[in-house]
Amino acid sequence: MTRRRLRGHPGPSDTESRRTAFVAILANVGVLCAKGAAALVTGSAVMLAETFHSAADVFNELMLLLGVVRSTRPADALHPRGHGPDRWFWSLLAAVGVLVAGGLASVAEGVRAALDPQPLDHAVVGFVVLAVSGAMEAGSWFVARRQLHQDAAAHDVEVDDLIDVTTDPTPITVFFEDSAAILGVAVAVVAMLLRVVTGVAVFDAAGSIVVGLLLTWAAWRLIRLNRRLILGSSASPAVAEQVESVAAVQSWVADVTSVDVLVVGPGQVTVELEVVPRTDLSIEHVVGRVDELRRLLVSHEGVSSVALTLVPPPAFDTDEIGNTPDPYDARESP
Repeated sequence: MTRRRLRGHPGPSDTESRRTAFVAILANVGVLCAKGAAALVTGSAVMLAETFHSAADVFNELMLLLGVVRSTRPADALHPRGHGPDRWFWSLLAAVGVLVAGGLASVAEGVRAALDPQPLDHAVVGFVVLAVSGAMEAGSWFVARRQLHQDAAAHDVEVDDLIDVTTDPTPITVFFEDSAAILGVAVAVVAMLLRVVTGVAVFDAAGSIVVGLLLTWAAWRLIRLNRRLILGSSASPAVAEQVESVAAVQSWVADVTSVDVLVVGPGQVTVELEVVPRTDLSIEHVVGRVDELRRLLVSHEGVSSVALTLVPPPAFDTDEIGNTPDPYDARESP
C-alpha cells in the first residue's frame, strides 16, 4: 500500500538512488578501461586526463552506492533516528574525490603536458574510444536525469531548483558527474582534433586543463549541497505549510502557533508542532485527540516522528489557579 506524502516532500527514494548509482558504476568501469588503454596507445595528455576523470567517477560512485546501502540500516540505540546522514557523509567524500582525483589531477596533467609535450600516436584509436565513452556516459546520464525529473516533480519544484531542496544527493551527484564527463569527452575530441590538424601540442594540454576546471566546478557545487545537508536544515516551506494545514483542520485545534519540519535523513523528516486547543473542550478529550493527530502525520511518507506540544490559549492565566503543571503539555513520539 502506497503511503500518502506531504506536498513538497516525496519521502525516501532508496531504490531509485541505488539503481542510478549502479548504472553509473557499470558505465564508468567500461569507460575507464577503454580510456586507459587509449591513453597508453596515443600518449595524449587530454586522454590521460579523461582516464583520471573516469577513475574518479568509478571510485566516487562506489562511495555513493555504499552511502545508499548504509543509510538504509534500521534505527538502533545509538542512532534512534536511523542512519540517513551516512548517505550525506559518503556523498561528500565522493564530491571531494571529484575535486582531487578528477579536477586537480587533470589540471596538473595539463600543466605537465604543456611543459613537456609528448608525441601523439594512433589518434584514430583515441577518437573511437572517446565516441564509445560518450555513448556509455550518455546512457548513465539519461538514467540520472530521469530520476532528477521524478524527484523535482515530487518536490513540486523545477529541476533547476532541486539542488536547493533535495535531501538525497545521489542522483544529483551522478547527474553532475555524467554531465561533466560528456562535456569532457567533447573537449577531448576538440583538443585532439586541433592537435592532429595543427601539430601544436599545447591544444592537447589545454584540453586537459579545461576538463580539470570543469570537474572542479562540478565538485564545488556538490560539496556545497552536502555541506547544507550535513549541517542540518529545515524542509522546504511547502512541507511546513502542508503540516500546518493538516493540523489546522482538526476539529479540536483552535490555532497552530509553531511548525518546525527538520531533515534527519534522505527523504526523512521530524515534525515539531505547537497547537492551541479549543477552550470549550475538556482536557481529557483534547489529550485523547493528540495521538490521533500524531498518527495522521506519521502516516505520511518520510515522516519519522512527531513531537506535539499543547499551548494554553492566550486568555489562560496559570497564576489564577496556582503553580500546577500545565495540563496542555503533551509530547508524543512513536
